[in-house]
Amino acid sequence: MKLKDIQEKFHTSLDVIYPKEEVDNFFFLLSEAHFNVKRIDLAMDTKMQVENTHDILEALSLLKQQKPIQYILGKTEFFGLPFKVNNSVLIPRPETEELVAWVLNEVDTSKNINILDIGTGSGCIAISLAKSLPNASVYALDVSEKAIAVAKQNAVLNTAEVEFIRADILSDTGDLTQKFDVIVSNPPYVRALEKNKMQPNVLEHEPHLALFVANNNPLLFYEAISKYAKKALRANGQLFFEINEYLGAETVNVLHNHNFNNIQLKQDIFGKDRMVKGAFF
Repeated sequence: MKLKDIQEKFHTSLDVIYPKEEVDNFFFLLSEAHFNVKRIDLAMDTKMQVENTHDILEALSLLKQQKPIQYILGKTEFFGLPFKVNNSVLIPRPETEELVAWVLNEVDTSKNINILDIGTGSGCIAISLAKSLPNASVYALDVSEKAIAVAKQNAVLNTAEVEFIRADILSDTGDLTQKFDVIVSNPPYVRALEKNKMQPNVLEHEPHLALFVANNNPLLFYEAISKYAKKALRANGQLFFEINEYLGAETVNVLHNHNFNNIQLKQDIFGKDRMVKGAFF
């Protein structure tokens, strides 16, 4: 079958759901994954034939159901590193890369420091920090055994030294007795009332455990983590959060109420309130 004909099938099936440029991107990502054919290869040989088209056509069927391309491929990239992903973990976002960059900009890279990532999911934050900070000891906590299994695979994939702990920050912290210089978290923060603003590819496929909180208590993770951080941070330790863009002032108040200092609210590249940090003296 001509690869160009498969590309036309993609557009016929998907142009009513996605922008045409995104459909082309899906097609070329899958062509490279299944046939090792890059965009330039097809441009140079428009009559290129391929066999064993079952998998790419199955991927097309999944895209029609709005399954994220990252889950179909089983991988994505974050902070320049490869990560395996499945529906047990959130797909890492560019905004979270900004959080990692902020942490790196604020810490002394020459010092031996301890870092804890709470709600690690795929391990993208912890592993990126471990790769960028060879003098750091990095720990990562999550309540989901399936998420930790994925994160451990990603640590091996990226040859990163991270210690993973299964625990529920809302009720216990496992066997953690260490003191930390940095605690960072991208916890669940999407209120149930915001579901109608989300795309089906997120709402119907990504893990709700890692996304949603109740309307009447949307900051419960920020409260629990801030309370824990007061005990677990060393002197002058720092707490970093990714946050709900609609709850910036409220999240700042959580840190104020837990006696954090030098609190900063930071916007992402889209101009949305997205990150908060505070220091504990």
